[in-house]
Amino acid sequence: MSNIKESLAGLMALEGARGVALVDSASGMMLGRDGDGLNLDVAAAGNTEVVRSMLKTIKALGGKDTIDDMLITLTTQYHLIRPLAANPAMFLYLVLERTKGNLAMARYRLTECDAQLVV
Repeated sequence: MSNIKESLAGLMALEGARGVALVDSASGMMLGRDGDGLNLDVAAAGNTEVVRSMLKTIKALGGKDTIDDMLITLTTQYHLIRPLAANPAMFLYLVLERTKGNLAMARYRLTECDAQLVV
């Protein structure tokens, strides 16, 4: 079990991590953040819309699935979004440099963080 600050610091320890946040998708507000060089406030608000849109689409299609994670691939970065299993209204958001980061390890560590995070 770990708190928000410890969890986010652990994700920032990943090679190539540029920023990480825990976001409340009901409000778009960050509950925690780590990293610099990125405007995580804008990213959190924008990705809140991405999560809301995907949930709305799943519901419209009559799906029973939940989101494990979402990946947005840019030319220089990966943006990973992982709704929390215990509270899907909150999500972890990680920005990873493509040239330095390991996508598989990042997904694994997000899953691990989700399981251990106490909000």
